[in-house]
Amino acid sequence: MHLFCSMKDVQQVLIIGFVWPEPNSSAAGTRMLQLIAVFREHGWKVTFASSCSDTECMVDLESVGVDKAIIRLNDPGFDAFVSDLQPDIVLFDRFMIEEQYGWRVAAHCPTALRVLDTEDLHFLRQARENAWKEKRAFTNADLYSDTAKREIASILRCDLSLLISEFEMELLQQEFRIDPAILYYFPLLAGPVDATVTERWPSFAQRAHFGFVGNFLHAPNWNAVQYLSAEIWPLIHRELPAAEMHVYGAYATQKVWELHRPEKGFHILGRAADAQEVMRSLRICLAPLRFGAGVKGKLLEAMCCGTPSVTTAIGAEGMHGNLHWSGTVANEADAIAAAAIALYTDRLQWETAQQAGIHIINSRHEPKRFAGLLHGRLLEVRNQLIEHRQRNFIGALLQHHSLASTKYMSRWIEEKNKAKR
Repeated sequence: MHLFCSMKDVQQVLIIGFVWPEPNSSAAGTRMLQLIAVFREHGWKVTFASSCSDTECMVDLESVGVDKAIIRLNDPGFDAFVSDLQPDIVLFDRFMIEEQYGWRVAAHCPTALRVLDTEDLHFLRQARENAWKEKRAFTNADLYSDTAKREIASILRCDLSLLISEFEMELLQQEFRIDPAILYYFPLLAGPVDATVTERWPSFAQRAHFGFVGNFLHAPNWNAVQYLSAEIWPLIHRELPAAEMHVYGAYATQKVWELHRPEKGFHILGRAADAQEVMRSLRICLAPLRFGAGVKGKLLEAMCCGTPSVTTAIGAEGMHGNLHWSGTVANEADAIAAAAIALYTDRLQWETAQQAGIHIINSRHEPKRFAGLLHGRLLEVRNQLIEHRQRNFIGALLQHHSLASTKYMSRWIEEKNKAKR
C-alpha cells in the first residue's frame, strides 16, 4: 500500500535550523546551502525556520530563493505555523532540533517525510573529546553515552538520516545495528576540479606559509590551534624561521588573540574575508585535529584550492576512502611537524599531493554524482512512506513514547513561561 498514488514533485520543504546558515564561517553552513541547492534545483519551494537571532554573517536566504520564518522554542505558535505550511518534507538540522520540533511535526503533519541532517555524529565527537581530556585512548566503549541515546533515538524516529561520513555510516550500522534503509550517505560537496580551475592556482614557488582556517566556536578547532601554538609550530619555526603560521577563524575570543605571536611567526588573523583566496595563497594547510567527527570543510576547501595538507587520522576521516591523502596524515606533534617541513620544502612531493587532492575531489565529492541520487531517494521513501515506517518499528515505538514525554515537557515549559509574563 502506497501513501501516494503516484510520484509527484514535492512542492514544499521546511528546514528547521539549529542556527541560520553561515557558509563563510563553518562547513555546517556550507552543507546547509548545498542541501538547499538540491531542493531548489528540482523546483521545490523551501522555507527555512529558526529560533536563533540573526547573525552578522548569516546568508541572505531570499537571495537563494528561500523563505525565512522566525519560530520560538516551546511555543504553540509553531503548531499553527506548520499546520498552515503543510510541508511535504521536513529537514531537522541536527538531532537537538528534532527533539524540540519532531513531535509537533509528527502530530500536525503526519504524512510529511521527516529527515534528519546529522551534520556529524555529536556523540562520537563528544566521546573523543572526553577521552582526550582524560588523557587516554578512545575506545568504542566511550560511545555509549546519554548523548548517544538521544542522537540515535532521533535517527530512529526520522524516516531518513543524512550522514556526511562513510565512517559514521559504518559505525551506526556495525556498532549500533541501525537499519541502512533509514540512513543515507550525502557527503560535503565540492568541485569539480578541472583545467579551468587549476590554471588559476598559484604554483609552488608563488605560495608561502602555513595556514589553518576554522570557526573558533567549534571545540576541535580551538584545541587544534592550541596544539599548533604550544607543540607543533615551535618545531617547524626552528627549521623554517622565514615561514609563518596564519590562523584564520570566525568568533575569535580574547584567549584566541592571546596566541598571536608575530615575533615567532605565529599570526592570529581573525575571520577570513575570502577563505578560498586565503587558502590558494598558502603552501600548506595545517590541521592537527585531536578530536572531532564528520568531514572537515577546511581540508576539502584546501584540496579545491590546490593546497596540500598535513592533518591527523581524525582530520582525514571519511574523506578519501582508499585514495592517497592530499599530503600527509600523522598523529604526533613531532611527526606532524616533520611531515609539514618535508611537504613545504619538497616541490615534487607537494605537486604529487596536490594531484591526489584533485583525484579525491573529483572521485568522492563532486556534486553531480550525489545531488540527483538524493532527490531520487527522498521521493522513493516518501512514495512508500507507510511501508517504510512499518519496517522501522523501533522508530515508531520511540516516536510514540517520545511524542508523549516531549510533548508534556514542552507543555510544562509553555505554562511556566506564561506564568512569568
